[in-house]
Amino acid sequence: MEAAASPLPDDVEALKALLTAALRKADDAEQRAAAADALLANAQARQSATEALIAHLKLQIAKLRREQYGPSAERSRRLLEQMELQLEDLEADASEDDLAAEAAATRSTSVTAFERRRPARKPFPEHLPRERVVVPAPCSCPACGSARLAKLGENVTETLEVIPRSWKVVQTVREKFSCRDCETITQPPAPFHVVPRGWAGPSFLAMLLFEKYGQHQPLNRQAERFAREGVPLSTSTLADQVGAASAALLPLYRRIEAHVLAAERLHGDDTTVPVMAKNKTDTARLWAYVRDDRPFAGSDPPAALFHYSRDRRGEHPRAHLASWAGLLQADAYGGYNELYAAGRQPAPVLEAGCFAHARRKFFELADVEGAARRRSRGERIGMIYPIALEAVQRLDALFDIERTINGKPAAERLAVRQEHSASLMVELHTWLTAQLARISRSHDLARAINYMLRRWDAFTRFLVDGRVCLTNNAAERALRCVPLGRKAWLFCGSDRGGQRAAILYTLIQTARLNDVDPQAWLADVLARIADYPASQLDDLLPWNWSPRPATLAA
Repeated sequence: MEAAASPLPDDVEALKALLTAALRKADDAEQRAAAADALLANAQARQSATEALIAHLKLQIAKLRREQYGPSAERSRRLLEQMELQLEDLEADASEDDLAAEAAATRSTSVTAFERRRPARKPFPEHLPRERVVVPAPCSCPACGSARLAKLGENVTETLEVIPRSWKVVQTVREKFSCRDCETITQPPAPFHVVPRGWAGPSFLAMLLFEKYGQHQPLNRQAERFAREGVPLSTSTLADQVGAASAALLPLYRRIEAHVLAAERLHGDDTTVPVMAKNKTDTARLWAYVRDDRPFAGSDPPAALFHYSRDRRGEHPRAHLASWAGLLQADAYGGYNELYAAGRQPAPVLEAGCFAHARRKFFELADVEGAARRRSRGERIGMIYPIALEAVQRLDALFDIERTINGKPAAERLAVRQEHSASLMVELHTWLTAQLARISRSHDLARAINYMLRRWDAFTRFLVDGRVCLTNNAAERALRCVPLGRKAWLFCGSDRGGQRAAILYTLIQTARLNDVDPQAWLADVLARIADYPASQLDDLLPWNWSPRPATLAA
């Protein structure tokens, strides 16, 4: 039987040529595979960058639309928060794919790595300390070996770094001395402490208060974090410090209250806050009254005042504003009605309507975009009413005028309103009255129209007083901290806890309104208030406060 013929040649040179060709084909296949991998990585990086750019543009459009048409309760804020979270993930994905594309391009000689257009980063703040780390220069020229080197300049690359929080125990030593002549023992007095027999320093107390009421971190979560950092503190121990610190800060709360109630115009609003009760949870209220004269170029500093109550009876705002009279910008809550009574003492409160509340009722009936989203999800959608859409457009024309005069003196604002807004209000009243006659009295549109027509004097007050704002958004912005906090701490433990929350919300929100860092301000105030003269406490209010060098260093 004959052996099968070999496919390989017997000649050595031919075998070498065949092997060389095979190796060349293998290299070409490897290069093509690397190029294909690089192209795929580039495509993935380009797709991730495009998705991140689209998400960024959608977020910008949503923010601009919200600024143009006004906020829609909590819904639009939650939507923006979700879009921001989505953008964060997409940006992270784009960075990972970009690095993968660079790594794949290094293995290919024919494909260039995809370069993503990264977001522009602002320079680091000038007040941050700089630490120079100089890379050692060569002692001799790497080309010729000469030691005659002359410095031409330097390139500086800045990297942002953070030092983890450090703890320390401050020991205050008071030495005793005895007189050799009369044997009298003397000792320096103990320094004042914001909490009697307290163990917590002012910076620690400020951090505790701001984390709880400014960053919405309950004490149990803070205690867990402290324990992980090697400082075990029980929740009850921290709660003692919160109660003592809020009592020490009460004089500043009273001074802010006096400042707010000295205003001629206030924004008022309230929101729910769950509070623990026997075998259940009650719905209590936090009330906010905001003094903000900046829209009409007022010189007085802004401030926010919070009150707590177990229910929403009208007696609470009447008690809060018992000695006050002026312009009140609020929603249509019936508890304010006795404040507007003609015989009210010391004087009737003048009501100013909120166009944001009025617009919201029409917007909900003309939410075309929201209806489209619900339709795409297969959900049931309501009617989209052309009357509601036209009402929103008419109200938006008033908001357009207000944006041009925001921050200008009251007299100038009034002149512009008389010239441009007054005729629009006359047309709006005529149009609303005509539409009301065409629809059923029980219709949702009728309720939205009556909301304005029954309070027409309040809604037209901005045409006779340049100090009046078109909306009550200042109070709603001040109250935003409460619904944000409810997601974290869920409820107040007691009525006393609600009252403490009102005190600390007043201090923190007032500091924010005056562009003051609340934690730095609280730390300095808590360090000074124990031995500060009562007649000079106004110097510690946020709009009068100036940080000491030691506070800035801390």
